[in-house]
Amino acid sequence: MPKAYVYTRHGGPETEAFADLDRPVPGPGEVLVAVRAAGVNPVDWKLRGGFRRPGEGDARFPVVLGSEAAGVVEETGAGVTGFAAGDEVFGNTPTGAFAEYALLTASVTAHKPAALSFTDAATLPVAAATAYDGVRQLDLPEGATLLVTGAGGGVGVAALQIARAWGLRVVGVAGEAKKDLVEALGAVHVPSGPGLADRVRAVAPEGVDGVYDLVGGEVLAEAAGLLADRTKLITAGAPPETVAALGGARVARARTAAVLDEVAELVVAGELDPHVSRTFPLDKADEALRAVEDGHALGKIVIEVAI
Repeated sequence: MPKAYVYTRHGGPETEAFADLDRPVPGPGEVLVAVRAAGVNPVDWKLRGGFRRPGEGDARFPVVLGSEAAGVVEETGAGVTGFAAGDEVFGNTPTGAFAEYALLTASVTAHKPAALSFTDAATLPVAAATAYDGVRQLDLPEGATLLVTGAGGGVGVAALQIARAWGLRVVGVAGEAKKDLVEALGAVHVPSGPGLADRVRAVAPEGVDGVYDLVGGEVLAEAAGLLADRTKLITAGAPPETVAALGGARVARARTAAVLDEVAELVVAGELDPHVSRTFPLDKADEALRAVEDGHALGKIVIEVAI
């Protein structure tokens, strides 16, 4: 039976386990893929801990971990067009990606360009697409200055590069361990920690025109104070009510195949490097998730599934 990495109840790492599950059957609007790679994201352990996305019902255990995957189409469900067995694709999965087989939502699945590896493709549906949606939502003019908090993680790394590709000046807030990475992506590094606003003003005395927050909490509040126009404050790191109280908004996710096509082309064109820092085989999925949950990962972590 196909192998998968699951959680059996809400809680911490002690709820995780490897399991042999039946091969999924694609329903209407779904594509079954043989997984070649799966991206690892903070939302994965947050869902395990009990976080629910808006509109989601109660979890039905065991739940397969993982939200994004790249692989080869095995079968398509009713009403699906544009995909056939053997196609190389990547996209979002509603039923888990840390597995030998996964179901992708056809409307948020794209064909993988030949020049894009499965490993890199698996990083795009969540982190890179979130970065793309947020930078586009801010709609800053060329030459404007964007502040990105949490700049050393998967979404932050992508946001820095997309903003640079679109002609923005970027200031990235991250820990000292991630300074070299942030600067290598063409951004001005500002160390995280108390006194953040003063350090940002020192490197951007003319001010910042937009804030893309990936941290929340006090970091979000302090960053908001740097803006004259709070409509240019967005977050993927805080609840809607928290950012709304500061005059900003959550990142509005497009969740379309068209966005996946766009970010894939940025990678192929050399304007976006997913910066996969480590890969793990499926039987080390627990270690891959710990690398992200511990908060020290540089760039993206990917699980690679052997053929």
